[in-house]
Amino acid sequence: MKGLYFQKSSTNEEITFVFQERENLPVIEDNYVKLQVKACALSQINTKLLAEMKMEKEFFPVGREIAGIVLDGILPLDSEGPGLCEVVRVHEHYLGTCQSFAAHVSLASLMCVALGMIAIQLAHHRGAKVISTAGSLEDKQCLERLRPSIARVIDVSNGKAHVAESCLEETGGLGVDIVLDAGVRLYSKDDEPAVKLQLLPHKHDIITLLGVGGHWVTTEENLQLDPPDSHCLFLKGATVAFLNDEVWNLSNLRILKDVMEKLSTGVFRPQLDEPIPLYEAKVSMEVVQKNQGRKKQVVQF
Repeated sequence: MKGLYFQKSSTNEEITFVFQERENLPVIEDNYVKLQVKACALSQINTKLLAEMKMEKEFFPVGREIAGIVLDGILPLDSEGPGLCEVVRVHEHYLGTCQSFAAHVSLASLMCVALGMIAIQLAHHRGAKVISTAGSLEDKQCLERLRPSIARVIDVSNGKAHVAESCLEETGGLGVDIVLDAGVRLYSKDDEPAVKLQLLPHKHDIITLLGVGGHWVTTEENLQLDPPDSHCLFLKGATVAFLNDEVWNLSNLRILKDVMEKLSTGVFRPQLDEPIPLYEAKVSMEVVQKNQGRKKQVVQF
């Protein structure tokens, strides 16, 4: 029985993906189940996080967001087996029941989703007015087609858009209640990479567009706030929280059930490419690891 693993070169940062024959699954113990995998989503592997958590190994399993014919769940970060395999051994803590066999691909794609389309759909479900940035013309057109419609789509692809000004204009100068970013710029223009400079707002823009009592949820792992930044946030009574999508996951059964309910009722409508067969997983994972995929990619068994 084959599974997909990634291997990091000992001399450089190059990552390769390889199929390997797996040993037979260990004898099923109490609180463990054997799961026949029907779909597995592909997500970028955070090699830096693995190194910091002392979890590096010669071959690391690929694929944690899985759905099966009876149960579905997300494999823990320290799982010894890959999700990209026909059968896996999973602790019951990481599983939740699914009522629809047809939902495997969608469920697998949602297990670790926190940003983008799903965040917008959840905000609309809660009655929020949504403002979003778009990094390309294709993204902008996709966002503008959404229903319910987005209040404003800010095209940042040309590097000329003023995110803070646009948000304050849309809110009558009051600012927004919640900001969920995909990263921010920390330094001056001369010290930032060109791509980051073009697509991401500066941290000062985020602080400016936050309203009184606002919440800033950031994925910027190296966020640095100077004393004037902290003072401004203090005056607004604002809060800052960090979202680490490798640590924040749907291992909580209550959250799993909530996600499945919202998927079945149409609240969540994941944007997916066509499912791919297992033999294409290696090439597709290489694209995902380079962060070149536009939509969530799912392997269907």
